[in-house]
Amino acid sequence: MSTAPGHDAEDREQALKYAVQRVRGDRAQIVEGVVEPASTAWADAAALESLGDRIRPRARALGCVTGSGNLDLPGSPNWFVPGLAVVPAARAKGATVLLPSDTLLVVEIADGLAERKRRRYAEYHAPLCLVVDRQEKSVTLYSEPGRLGYTRVDGPHPFGARIRLPEPFGLDLDTSDLV
Repeated sequence: MSTAPGHDAEDREQALKYAVQRVRGDRAQIVEGVVEPASTAWADAAALESLGDRIRPRARALGCVTGSGNLDLPGSPNWFVPGLAVVPAARAKGATVLLPSDTLLVVEIADGLAERKRRRYAEYHAPLCLVVDRQEKSVTLYSEPGRLGYTRVDGPHPFGARIRLPEPFGLDLDTSDLV
């Protein structure tokens, strides 16, 4: 693909990321250069809210907030909206966008995008990535990020199992009501 004079790949990346932040209606994200809706089905939203309710007390004790704010992956055609993320409050305050490395945990509902997003989260050093697969009724925790992906995988565990979120959380996460 040729580039117009004065417009390099970085300019195009920034223009696309600027535009996706201004989509009206549903939120949007960019996954490997494709603009995708960031809307959530009600069942998925209920699972994310349940997990958030369980994680939130420990997140607060750590001085963190939970939410689904924008995550930029500079130098790539990616702009993610996670299902849920835990971020230090000091970093989130006043921020419109953060990096995956700014998070302590990202949670994604397994769909056609989760696998690609998980690989990129590892590449951009999100320390923990929890993937909830509602079709398989399982939860998998990925940790120890590296350039080629996460080097530690805990799961899949069936819904109802307790999954250990390592430090700084030190929390046994109950997954019994994700069904």
